[in-house]
Amino acid sequence: MKVALVHDALNQYGGAEKVLEEFHALFPDAPVFCPVYLPEAMPRAFDAWDIRPSWLARLPGANRYHRAVFPLYPFAMHSLDLTGYDLILSSSFNFAHNVVGDAEACHVCYCHSPGRFLWDFHNYARREGFSPLKRAAVLPFLPHLRGQDIASAQLVDHWISTSRTVQRRVLRTYRRRSTIIPPPVDLAAFHPARTHGRYLLVLMRLVPWKRADIVIEACNALGLPLVVAGDGRDRARLERLAGPTVQFAGRVEGEAKARLFAECAAFVLPAAEDFGITPLEAMASGRPVIALGQDGALDTVVPGVTGEFFDAQTADSLVTVLRHFDPDAYDPAAIRAHAEAFGSSVFRQRIHDVVTAAYRRHLGGRPAAAGRATHAARDIPQVPADMAA
Repeated sequence: MKVALVHDALNQYGGAEKVLEEFHALFPDAPVFCPVYLPEAMPRAFDAWDIRPSWLARLPGANRYHRAVFPLYPFAMHSLDLTGYDLILSSSFNFAHNVVGDAEACHVCYCHSPGRFLWDFHNYARREGFSPLKRAAVLPFLPHLRGQDIASAQLVDHWISTSRTVQRRVLRTYRRRSTIIPPPVDLAAFHPARTHGRYLLVLMRLVPWKRADIVIEACNALGLPLVVAGDGRDRARLERLAGPTVQFAGRVEGEAKARLFAECAAFVLPAAEDFGITPLEAMASGRPVIALGQDGALDTVVPGVTGEFFDAQTADSLVTVLRHFDPDAYDPAAIRAHAEAFGSSVFRQRIHDVVTAAYRRHLGGRPAAAGRATHAARDIPQVPADMAA
């Protein structure tokens, strides 16, 4: 069976790209189709993959300044040649599900969210700092792009959502039902420590909408130690807000990142995330999470077991929780056990099972004259024992 993987863009590395790595582990011979590709922004392991960018990648600056060419993404997706593939597995946070394969192909879409650029444009533009001129230039394109996006969504055979929040968006936006499979956490990269420190931890891209400022303000008010890890355009403003108990660690990876998680008193998530991998990385390290009680955090944080919620996205609401928070009241082993339900091996097995079922249904509904009715669900590679264990 010929499998094609499709991804929205390969020019920055984050949670969506980690999902793509899991797809590639399941289907290592499958080519990866995408509109743009910036090799230096991706892990070196991607160099060995069969990556096939679109014509858009050949436009000057398109790979690096991808937001400037967003209106062209659907056209780039439509131009990708998926002729001859039996299964298309797309990873979509904007337009990846817009690809067109053979009429006989089965298309399964893993949706991180319907594109915010299209469906929540005004908030997206505010978050990304669009100028009035840039907003005015984009707005005329939106009605056509939205219509095209809805039409493309109807051609997908099976939808997968990352969380209940995204599942509701897929239903509201595309009128399509979906299966929930949360993104994976790399359990092997994180381990509980024998002891922990007293500092709170924030680890994120430092951009205004993530609201690291309310954690800084809360820790300033209570005199609590806080480590802010990450970088971004909001860092200078946040450093001006910070009191004497706040430290900035910059961008951290690997062992340094794992150590920060394992030795913190608690991880704080002040943003409303579609899902959120960093809370699970903290839980894999045996540490509790204090999260804004909205969206993806509702799928991962269990109050009293793996952490607590604060109600409103304000410093005062967070202060109320922090005043009474006792990190020693949580069992690191129980927190780690909760995170293990979101591990990579669990994710791969669930993706495999859903894709197998979708492909079987697709074959069952295809007329024999379509030319590929001899394929069977067994053609999908089985998950190796070392992945499923």
